[in-house]
Amino acid sequence: MRLRAALCKNHYGGPAMIDRILISTDGSDYSATALAYGIYLAKMLKAHIIGLYVVDIKIIRGPLFHTMPGLFDLSPYQEFTPLIESGLEQRGNSILEEFRKQCEKEGIRPDLRKVTGLIDETIIEIGKEVDWIIIAQRGEHFPLTRGGLLGSTSEAVVRKSGKPVLITPLRFREITRLGLAYDGSPVSDNALHYAIMLSRTTNLPLSIVSVVKDDNHAIEIQTRIDALLSSHKPGAVTTIRKGKDEEEILKHTTEAPVDLLVMGAYGRSRLRELILGSTTSYVIRNTTIPVLMIR
Repeated sequence: MRLRAALCKNHYGGPAMIDRILISTDGSDYSATALAYGIYLAKMLKAHIIGLYVVDIKIIRGPLFHTMPGLFDLSPYQEFTPLIESGLEQRGNSILEEFRKQCEKEGIRPDLRKVTGLIDETIIEIGKEVDWIIIAQRGEHFPLTRGGLLGSTSEAVVRKSGKPVLITPLRFREITRLGLAYDGSPVSDNALHYAIMLSRTTNLPLSIVSVVKDDNHAIEIQTRIDALLSSHKPGAVTTIRKGKDEEEILKHTTEAPVDLLVMGAYGRSRLRELILGSTTSYVIRNTTIPVLMIR
């Protein structure tokens, strides 16, 4: 394992240790990999882990409470509400107990929390206390939300949280090479500085990919990257590609190859506070390596 304690930039641009990592868990296979990455990173960064299980309040209340209040007699459903809540509480206890066991096997004592609420909003709220949020690419309810524009919890957390969010895939692998997707936007400048800092402090090679429209755009992007990298040693390798942004970025992660991709959560869109760009959304949904999203 080559990843070591690293410095990161805080929200105000200054250096700060990665001291507290929040890992959301729901008991799914993807969630188990999120925990594996969280343990791996916490050991190398000497960081503290907070494990979070959210009792989904929407399941307890039921959809009719939200969509058609007052139109039906809900008393039969209400009679089952305590049983539903009790079952979810017990399931959460079981999942957090397994979470604790996995951490303690690696010599880590986690802070475990079980909170009733809306899943994405609860993760974001607890995330205010930490430096990184780690969340699975897909959760246990992914098949039900596959078609939505912002159907996944991971996308909602990336969109709303002000913290770096690490999206983890199904399979774990050791992190030996860093990658960066760069498009010239201000948020991708932030991502570049973040990636440089991680590369410097971990001694891991950094591979940058930028997808351009034409040769003039390629020159502009390369000039900007070179200026930003002027004080970076060892030098990063930059690859300029043409094509669809999201497809070329994922090709690069395979061909370079890289084990962790850093990218800005948004591109140049003025709608970035309302929706994720298509590139960001596509990468989140289809990556096979962890992706660290930077605001």
